[in-house]
Order: sequence, then structure tokens, then C-alpha cells
Amino acid sequence: MKKLLFAVGFIVVIMNVKAQEVSLNKDELKKLKSMIAKDEAYQKVYEPLQSAADKSLTEEPNPIEKITSQGLLEGNPAKTASLKAVQDCYKVYALAWAYRISEQKKYMDKATEFLIAWAKTNKATGDPIDETKLEDMVTGYDLLRNSLSAENKTLIDQWFVSIADSEVNSISAKPGKGTAINNWNSHRIKMITLIAYTLHTSKYDNYITTELEKQLAVNLNADGTTHDFIERDAFHYHTYDIEPLLVTCIALYRATGKNYFEHQTPKGASIKKCADFMIPYMNGEKTHSEFVKSTVPFDKKRAENHEKGYEAGTLFEPKNGIYLLSLAAYFDPGYLTTIKQAAKNPQYLNWQLVLNEARRTGVLMKD
Repeated sequence: MKKLLFAVGFIVVIMNVKAQEVSLNKDELKKLKSMIAKDEAYQKVYEPLQSAADKSLTEEPNPIEKITSQGLLEGNPAKTASLKAVQDCYKVYALAWAYRISEQKKYMDKATEFLIAWAKTNKATGDPIDETKLEDMVTGYDLLRNSLSAENKTLIDQWFVSIADSEVNSISAKPGKGTAINNWNSHRIKMITLIAYTLHTSKYDNYITTELEKQLAVNLNADGTTHDFIERDAFHYHTYDIEPLLVTCIALYRATGKNYFEHQTPKGASIKKCADFMIPYMNGEKTHSEFVKSTVPFDKKRAENHEKGYEAGTLFEPKNGIYLLSLAAYFDPGYLTTIKQAAKNPQYLNWQLVLNEARRTGVLMKD
């Protein structure tokens, strides 16, 4: 009887449907397929996804019960095993796009095999840095969910709900903890948001907007810096902090029309200002030596472990900010100029920019 009541309650929550998709809606998908079919530039950007999907057809799922990466140094066996396992996430993402572009059922079937294996094996931990690695799997599921059987949907939905709930109740978000205001919290909010809109549930609506507004207020500064940039003295963490916030903002804008990209906090900060702050470091006007003044002991440990990019004094590479500005370009195509400069390549297009175009948020300035 308890199982029946749970199932009924679960279905009621999930059936509170929103007319929104995290990935693309039907019209946007139709446009994307046309873009890829007719334009070689878009074909080149899509090709790695198609290749990854074809390769994944011959591979087996490698789910892990507990993702363990956060706080561990490169080479740690538990971290190595976890990072290998979560490669499945990109496989699901690639398979899902291959299915939606080609409409060949073999891609959906294989992606479903991966999703079911993970849903049956993986356990939620409430660790945002570990569970953020499931982002591609959530987005891949968003592309597939309407095509799956009711039984498979219920199994996978319940797994993702367990992850969202674990993030809502995460110890990392408790008041007074540094992780309640730094990049951890940005990733936590992102995962709850993506799961909520993938499952079309309003269960987390008020929580998401409340937590996002609180995070913007405490994490962003009016001069365009972030809490993480100041604490770590690194654009590596500025981007790692803002990227999940941008993913969250895109999902919310598509669902509700509310624009948090330009949302001003009480102290005059905004995500837009944090994106703009990067521009002179992206176009070569300024340079930044990473981690020199970091106050976080783990950064020193990684430097001592000779992990690439973490040694104090390493210059920030403009290409490492391209993904952030590509997400920001969803709201403001003006960032394309800086993206082109940072790419230093006429073939500057990337998958995020292609998705932006499919979503009709501006015209790409192709050469």
C-alpha cells in the first residue's frame, strides 16, 4: 500500500507539466536539423557528437554507486574510477542528440540502456561537485524522455528526483558554510533546476528562484568579480562559478520568461557584469596569473601534485572562457566578437553557439 501511495504521489508531481524543454522544443529541433543538413559549418560542429554516439553503440554502461571526485587529488583511485564512470554521461548526451537528429531508434535504445543502468546503480550523495558531473545525462534524458516507455520513465525519473532532493537537503548548503555561497552552491542550484524542468515538475519552483536570488546576492560583486574569483584568485573558478548559474538562467528563462542574466542584486551585481568582467582578459588586453593569492589550501595541494593549470602563476588562457561567453551569448549575441577573438580560429563555432542559434536568440556572425 505504501508503494502504491508513493507511486500515485510521484505521478501527481511529475504530471504538473510545463510547456518547456531544457534542450530544444519541436520547432527548435526542426530548425537545428535543417541547419545541420544544409550548412557545412554546423555539420562540422555536430560531427564529434555523431562520432561519439556511433562509438557508444558498441560500449557497455559503467555506472558507479557513488561518484567520488570532490576534494581528491588527481591519481587518487576513487577519483580515477569515478571520472571514468561519468564518461557515460557524455555518451548518453551524444546518443540522445544522434537519435533526435537522425530519428534512428538504435541511438535511443542504447542511451536508455545507459540511463537504466545508472538509475539502478547510482545513489544520490548531495555533493554538488560530484553530482554536477551528471549534467549531460540529465540533458540527454530531456531529449529522450517523451519517447521512453512509462516503466523506464518512472525508474529514471525517481533516480533523478532522489538526486534533486539530496541537493535540496545537502549539508554543503547549510547556513554558515563556505560551500553555501561559493561555486558548490551554483552547481547545486543548476542540478536541481535541470532535473526539475526535465521532469516537468513544479515541486522545486519556489525553491529554485529563492536560492538563485540568494546566491546571486552573496556570490556576485558589482565590479564583475565573484566570491570564488576573490577567494581563489583564478578565472578557473570564476568560470566554474558562473557557468552553472548561466545554465540555470537559460533553463529558467525558457520556462518562465524571467531574465536573471541581467538581474541586479541589492549591491548592483549581475551575471552580465561577471561575463563582461572577463572580456579584456579574453581579447588580450589584460592577463591574469592564476591562483597566486588563493586562500584555499587544496589549491596548493593540487599545485604540489603538478596538476595542469593549478600551479600558481599559470596564465589564464582566453580559450578557457569561451564556454562561459557562449552561454552568455544566449542572452546577448554581442559576446560573439570576443569569442571569435579568443578562439583565434575562423572556425570559432561551438555546440553551445549552435544551440543558441537553434533557439533563435540572435544570428551567428559566420565568416
